[in-house]
Amino acid sequence: MPAVRIDGETVFYEHSPHDAGGNLVLIHGSGCDHATWPAPLRRLPGAGVYGLDLPGHGRSGGSAQNDVGAYADIVARFVETLNLKRVALFGHSLGGAIAQTLALRNPEWLSAIVLVGTGARLRVAPAILEGLASDDPREAVDLICKWSFGPNPPEDEVARVREIFHKTDPLVTHADLSACDRFDVMDGVGAIAQPTLVICGSQDRLTPEKYGRFLQEQIPDARIAVVPDAGHMMGLENPDAFMAPIRSFLTETGLLGRF
Repeated sequence: MPAVRIDGETVFYEHSPHDAGGNLVLIHGSGCDHATWPAPLRRLPGAGVYGLDLPGHGRSGGSAQNDVGAYADIVARFVETLNLKRVALFGHSLGGAIAQTLALRNPEWLSAIVLVGTGARLRVAPAILEGLASDDPREAVDLICKWSFGPNPPEDEVARVREIFHKTDPLVTHADLSACDRFDVMDGVGAIAQPTLVICGSQDRLTPEKYGRFLQEQIPDARIAVVPDAGHMMGLENPDAFMAPIRSFLTETGLLGRF
C-alpha cells in the first residue's frame, strides 16, 4: 500500500488508478479501515479510487481523533497532498460525518459526495461507549459487530468485519464513536451544495433509514437509494444493489469515465 505523511504521521491508502474519470476518496467508519468498503467500489474501473486508513486505523500510524472536524482536516490534507481534483468523497457512518463536514467547507476540489449509512446527527448508545472504555471491551465490540449487519449477511463478510473490529484498539473505536456522538449538523446540512447520493440499508440498526431520508430531504441536490434487506454494512451484504446507484450517480456527474 502506498502512503503519505500528514502532520508527521504515515497514512496508508489503497489506490486503484484510472485517469478517465474523477477521483473517489473512500472514508471508512468507526473502528474500521479501507477494507470494509466492498471490492467492486475499491477497484471501480473508470475512476481513480483512494481508500485511506484514518490515523490509528489499519496500517496507518498516528492517533485516532475524537472530533469529526479534526478528521476532516486530515482528509483535506490527504487530498491536497496528493493534489487530487474532481473528487467525490464517499463516507460510511463516521466517514459520512467527515464528508458532510468537508462539503460544508466547500473546498474547490470537491465535486460530489456519497453518504453511506450515516446521518446529520449520530448518537451512540451509552452502553457501547462505556463498554469500549471498560477493562473488558470485547462484549461492546461484539455488540457493534452484531448490529452492523442485516438479517441474512454473507458469513465470510461477517467474519472479516469482526476480525477488523477486534484488531482495532478499542480506545480507537471509542474515540471514533465519541466523535460521532458529538456530531450534529442537522441545522446546517441544507447548505451542502454538491451533488449528493445518500445510500441506506433498509435494516440498518445503527443508522436507520430515516437518517438517510432526512439527508435527502434537506440537501438540495440529493438523491437516495435504499439497499433492501441490508444493515449498516450494506455494501458488503448486497454489493450489486449497492453499486448500481453509485455507477449511475458517478456517470451523471461526469466522474466515471469510460474503460
